[in-house]
Formats: sequence, C-alpha cells, structure tokens
Amino acid sequence: MMQDLFGDSADAVRGTVVIVAGLVIAYLLISRIMKRVIARLADRDEDAQRRATTLWSMLRRLVIVVFAVTGGLALLNEWGISIAAFLAVGSAIGLALGFGAQNLVRDVISGFFILAEDQFKIGDVVRVAGVAGAVEDIRPRVTVLRDNEGNVHYVPNGEITVASNLTQEFARVVIDVRISHDQSIDRAMQVLGEELATLASDPVWAERIIEVPEVLGVDALDPSEVVIRTALKVVAADRWTVKRETLGRIKRRFDSERIVMPLPQIEIHRSGD
Repeated sequence: MMQDLFGDSADAVRGTVVIVAGLVIAYLLISRIMKRVIARLADRDEDAQRRATTLWSMLRRLVIVVFAVTGGLALLNEWGISIAAFLAVGSAIGLALGFGAQNLVRDVISGFFILAEDQFKIGDVVRVAGVAGAVEDIRPRVTVLRDNEGNVHYVPNGEITVASNLTQEFARVVIDVRISHDQSIDRAMQVLGEELATLASDPVWAERIIEVPEVLGVDALDPSEVVIRTALKVVAADRWTVKRETLGRIKRRFDSERIVMPLPQIEIHRSGD
C-alpha cells in the first residue's frame, strides 16, 4: 500500500513537471514566433509593426489567463482532485457574468474590434470619450492614454463610440493669420506664400511636409480684422511641431515686413450728464 502511495505520488510529480514544462514551452514558443513576426514587419512597414505589437500586447494577457486556468485544472486532475466542483463554480460564474457583467463583455468585444479594424495602435495620438492623449496600452477592457500634462486616462473600450486618430497617415495644419483692415491683403498673402515656400524647401522640414503649402485666401472679414487662411499637408505625427515652426516664422517675417496684426480693441461710449 505504501509503495502504491509513493508510486502514485511519483506519477503525479512527473505529470506536474510535464504539464508545467509543456505550458512554459508553449508560451515561450508563441512569444518567440510573435517577436519574429514583429521584427520582420518592422523591416517592411513601421505601421504594420506597431499594429502587430499592439495586438500581441493584448493577446499575451489572454494567453496567460487561458494557460493558467488550463494548467491549474490539469494539475488538480493529475493529483487526483476532482475538478467537477471547479467546473460547476466556473459555470455559475459564467452565468453570473452573462447577467451581471454585460459592460465587461462589451468592453472586451469593443477592444477586439478596435484592434481588428486598426482604429488606433500603441503610439498613436487619439481623442476618445472626451479625452485625448497618446495610446500607451490597449488592454482587453480599457485603453490607456497619457495626455500632454502626463495624466493617465483609463477609458473603457465599450465607452469609445467615436475615435479620432490624430496621427494616422497624414494631417492638415490649418493656420488662420489675422491682419488689420488697413494692411494690404495682396502683400500679406505674398509674404505668407514666400514664407511657406521657404519652410517647405528647408531640408530640416521638407521631409515632414507632404505637399506644397497653400495660401487659400481671405477666409473671413471681421469688424476689426481680416482672416487669411493657409494649409499644409504634413506627416501626421509632426503636425504640432510643423505648426509651431510655421507660426514662429510667420510672426518674425510679419515683424520684419511691418505687417500689423490687429490688437483687441474696446470702444467706450459715455453718455451725457
């Protein structure tokens, strides 16, 4: 009887080693395959590489959970512990989730479709559910954003009804330049065109600008100012740096050309005594 007990224990130990080793090897194999796929995509297409990285970051958590549950049940069975009770509890939990965790299921499904449809990826700058920031992580239930001030926002995937991707493919930088009514419109537009052309020909900025910048013309006539609109088609991720550089160049050029921008004015009427 003692020999049977030790024999059973030895078999259980061997089975445990085989199960654990099998799960570890399977996980390492899947990880290695995904890393190779991501590395190959990085050589061909940066966008595809980022998409694969985002997808793997989400699937890795699901793989770990599945392996942990499967391995735990297999180990219990290997040691002769009945798993019927655990299966019953799992069924009850599944039923409870079906009735009481609808938002959780919705979040997970929404997260899957965000990745499947390539709405945004890790590294993109997006505006979702009233907040904007760089995507740091896409988890099964939430999307993690970090805004310009460093604040981290956790947005449930099910709450994302409209996603605005600010860094996908290209962007248009629209700049409205305001001048006083007593300034020459033609002269201002000429100076703007020259300055935008200089920016587009600058080797430092040429790679960030996709098309020749345009001076679209007078966009509005306000009581105290004339609004001239310009537009630049740029690499999406560089929209903010290009805009800041363009504004700085326009201001310096207008100062040198003595083109006056309007100042806020207040008109006061005094009634008689």
